[in-house]
Amino acid sequence: MSTHVAIIGAYGSAGVAAAQRLVDAPDIELTLIDDGNPGGGLCILRGCMPSKEVLSAAEHRFAARHDHRLDGPLPDVDLETVVETKNEHTANFAAHRRAAVENLAERENVTFLRETARFVDDRVLEVGDRIVEPDYVVVATGSTVNVPNLEGIEDVNVQTSADVLDTTTFGDSGIVMGFGYIGMELVPYLAEAGVDLTVIEHDERPLDEADPPFGDALLSYYREAFDLTIPTNAYEQRVETTDDDGVRLHVKRDGERQTFEADQLFAFTGRRPALDRLGLENTRLDPGSGWVEDTMQASDDQRVFVAGDANGREPILHVAKEQGFTTARNIRAHAAGESLEPYENIHHHVVFSGLGVLPYARLGHSADTARDADIDHFVVTREASSDGVFKTKNVPEGLARLIVATDGTVLGWQGLHYHADVMAKTMQLAVEMDLDVREIPDRAYHPTTPEILDGLIRDAAAEIDS
Repeated sequence: MSTHVAIIGAYGSAGVAAAQRLVDAPDIELTLIDDGNPGGGLCILRGCMPSKEVLSAAEHRFAARHDHRLDGPLPDVDLETVVETKNEHTANFAAHRRAAVENLAERENVTFLRETARFVDDRVLEVGDRIVEPDYVVVATGSTVNVPNLEGIEDVNVQTSADVLDTTTFGDSGIVMGFGYIGMELVPYLAEAGVDLTVIEHDERPLDEADPPFGDALLSYYREAFDLTIPTNAYEQRVETTDDDGVRLHVKRDGERQTFEADQLFAFTGRRPALDRLGLENTRLDPGSGWVEDTMQASDDQRVFVAGDANGREPILHVAKEQGFTTARNIRAHAAGESLEPYENIHHHVVFSGLGVLPYARLGHSADTARDADIDHFVVTREASSDGVFKTKNVPEGLARLIVATDGTVLGWQGLHYHADVMAKTMQLAVEMDLDVREIPDRAYHPTTPEILDGLIRDAAAEIDS
C-alpha cells in the first residue's frame, strides 16, 4: 500500500529537496503543488540570487570609489541595466528549477498541480477544483516580506527588499527601517545608486548574532564608507507623508523624540512565513511559537511537516534544503513506524555586508553563546590589518575571531573581512569535525588571503601550550 504525500510549494528549495528524496521510494505517491508564476522558488526569484546580482554592480563602483590608485571619472550604477541583467539571469536560473520539478512530474508516481492549495480540514486540501486527501502534507511555502505594523504606514509608499530589486529610479534621499541582514546587504546598494540614507538601528550596534566588536566595526564602516546617518537605540513611533509627498518618520531615541524626513521609505524589516493563504484556521494547526518540532513535524499534527522558511526557524537557503531532506526521511520513517531524526545543524551564516567587500560569516559558537552554554573556552582575535595581503588588495578593514575549548576543540569562528564568505567553508570543516586547533596544519599555501586563519590557529595553539 502506497503512502500519499502532498508537497505545497514544490518549486521552492525545501519543497523540491523533499520531493527529490521521496520520488524514488517505491511506496510513495507524490502530489506536487505550486501556483508560482513563472515559478522557480523564492531564493532564485526574490532572494539570494537577485540580491547578489544587484550588489555586484554596486561593488564595482564602490571599489573604484575607494581606491586612490585609480584616476578618472567615477561611473554611475546604471539601474536599468542592473535590473535587466538580473531579470535575465534569474529567469534562466528559475527555468532550471522548473525543469527539475517538471522532470519529477513525468514520473508515474507523481502528479503536479499548478494551482493554489488551501486546507479545508485536517490534511484535506482544496486545490483548484479538486479535493486532495493525502496521508502526509509538506508545507514548504517559503516566506514573504514583513512590513511593520506602524502607525501611518498604510498611507505612505513603502519599498520592501522585493521592490528594490526591480526599481530603476530612486529618490534623492531615503529612510531605512530594518538594519538586519537584508538592510546590511541592500543599504550599500542604495548608497552607491546615489540615495542619501538615514538608517534606523534599534540597538547600540547592528549584527545581533555577532560578538560586539563585529557590530561596532560594521557600524563605523557603514557610516564612513557609505556616508550614512545611523541613529542607534532608536525606535519608530509613527510615519506620515510630507507636503511634498515625501515621508516623515517619528522615532524615540534614548527617551527623546526625533524626526527624520526623506523622499521615500524603505522597509527591510525581515521576512515572515508565507502562510496567509493556506487556510490553517480550518485545521488544528496553530502557527505560533514552537509550532514546528525539530523533526519538522507540526506539533499539532504529526502528519504535517513544515520545512524551510515556512516554519520561521532559520530562513536560509541551505537550511531549507537540509530541512527538506530531513522531512523526506522522517515521512518515510513515520509511515514505517520507525523513530524520527531531529534536524540539527551547527550555526552557519553569511551576511554579504559592505557589498560583499566586507562580508560577515559565523560558524558555530560566538564568545557570547559559548559563555551562555557554560563551555570553558578562550577567545583569539586578529585584525585584518595585521595581514599585509589585505592591505595590498586595498581592503584592510575588519577582524576575525576563533572560539576554542580549553581542550583545543574548535568551537566557533567569526570573520568580518574580505573573502570571509569563502573562508567560511574551511572553518565549517574545523567546527563540524571537532578538530583540535593544534592539529590543523600550519603550512604555507596559495591563495594567501586566508593567512588570517593561520594567524588565529597559531595564536590559539600557542595559548593552549602556554
